[in-house]
Amino acid sequence: MKKKKSRKTARKSGAKTTKKRTASPKSKVALKGTVSRARRIPELRHIPWSSVEVEQLNPLLGRHFVVGQNIMLARVLLKKGCIVPEHSHPNEQLTFIAEGALKFWIDGKEIVVNAGEVLTIPPNMPHKAAALEDTVDFDVFNPPRADWMSGTDAYLR
Repeated sequence: MKKKKSRKTARKSGAKTTKKRTASPKSKVALKGTVSRARRIPELRHIPWSSVEVEQLNPLLGRHFVVGQNIMLARVLLKKGCIVPEHSHPNEQLTFIAEGALKFWIDGKEIVVNAGEVLTIPPNMPHKAAALEDTVDFDVFNPPRADWMSGTDAYLR
């Protein structure tokens, strides 16, 4: 019978060792957890947009969003002529235009973001937007927007 080398001996001799990795009981629990506002626990989810109700904020603006542990993804639906008033927030924002175009007033500039383009907005930077045509916009926020989750985003209503 062949004697098994200890890990220490194997490392010294240059032999590779493999250690079977198992999830700790804590990580298994975390993966099966649910999302709460106080403490979002990561979990694997598959969510069709069609299953997330669109919140109609005004006649020209609707949105729905999914919240992860540290990020939020929003699908924003803007009709031509919709204005998102100037505002700022402590969240970093990435905006991807899937269809249409948005004109932004930000940092003293006017920037038109067309379908297939991305705009990055740093935290606390005031910005305003207008839909130049019917637009589908995906916004990513880090951390998630607490005002959107609580419905205290009066500037959009």
